[in-house]
Formats: sequence, structure tokens, C-alpha cells
Amino acid sequence: MQAQDVMIAPVMTVGGNATVREVAKILLERRISAVPVVDADNKILGIVTEGDLMHRAESGTERHYAWWLRLLTGDAQMATDYVKSHAVKVGDIMTREVVTATPETPLSDIAMLLEERQIKRVPIVNKQGQLVGIVSRANLLQAIASARPKLEISLSDATIRRKFLEELKKQPWAHTFNLNATVQNGIIDIWGFAPSAAERTAIRVAAEAIPGVVLVNDHLLETPAFVY
Repeated sequence: MQAQDVMIAPVMTVGGNATVREVAKILLERRISAVPVVDADNKILGIVTEGDLMHRAESGTERHYAWWLRLLTGDAQMATDYVKSHAVKVGDIMTREVVTATPETPLSDIAMLLEERQIKRVPIVNKQGQLVGIVSRANLLQAIASARPKLEISLSDATIRRKFLEELKKQPWAHTFNLNATVQNGIIDIWGFAPSAAERTAIRVAAEAIPGVVLVNDHLLETPAFVY
């Protein structure tokens, strides 16, 4: 699946001159956790999240520095925090370096962006750089929840075994020279050695994912990979 298959569109946006109060109301009323900031051409200028509004003067949650912490923090950081707490316009508090993706970006790549950048959403832009959607962690969960089992013709035991071994051969962690499998009536019996509990679990998961498998019997022994 691609980003365009799960993204939310159209996206609620605000302009750079929107006020912090206006954005706070939008987040509450729309039950969303972030809103992109765009220009007149719908190109992204930045994004404002709930986290950007956690330390505000209006709620009395602005950061306060002890005298010794001021020495360690420095004037520039304290000035930045002051802007976050007191700015009226969202253009002053928004995150400007926004990670984006295209509608054709695979969901696997989106998941990697969310994990590696430790973010909760990725705005989706077209070739002209215009915002066309947004994909959040929740949208990935929705894709999982709505997934349908793969429909395949009933596979023979020999085909199931072949698919299972082929899948393991693709994986760098699977020491296939230590493994064997037999299949009868859709039941896989796995024999051999696994270097660790993690690899043993992964081998079982690989077997369970093969269409037509009704049961997996794990006879693996945990032992170093060099044992034949």
C-alpha cells in the first residue's frame, strides 16, 4: 500500500498569521493533534503540534529556569522558550523543518520515517509541493485493522513447504542450513536449530504467515548457528 491509500484528505490547515488561540481551538474542536501551516499556494510552511502548546503563558505552564540552570542553558535557548510561551502568531512557534512524503510513498517507508524521526504524522505533498493529505500513526493502524487475508487457491503441502523455505532464504538472520520442514495437511513441523529465542520466534512467524498453514509445530532447538 501507498500513502495515498490511507492518507486523510483534505487536510485542515492554517495560515502563518493564524493565532495560537485559534490553533488551540481547532485542535480541540477537530480532535486532532497537529495542524499544518501553509501559504496561499497550499505549500507547507511548517506544522504546529500539541507539544508546541504545552508550555504557554496563558496556562501558566511556561518554562522557569533556576539561576544555575540559566548559566547552563544560555540566553539563546531561553529566548527561544520565551517565544514558544508568549508568541501570538503560529508562524513564530511552528516547526519549520517538516518531514514530508509523496502520495506514492510506500507505507513501509512512512513507518520508517515515523519511527526514525520520532514523529506522529507525515504530511503528503504532490510534485508541485502542495499539501494533498496527511498520514498519521493511527492511519497505519487502520490499514492493519482493515487488512483482509490473502486469497489464494488452496496450496498443496509441497507448495507450502517451498514458500516457507523460500521466505527464510530471503532473511539474513535465518540460518537455513540448520533448518528443515515437513508439511502434511497444512501442518508445518519445523526441525533443526535456532541460534536464539528471537530467531526461533521469527521462524515460527514466517511459517504462520504462509497462506494455507493451519498449524505450526516448533521442534527447534536453540543452539549457536555454527552447529550443523
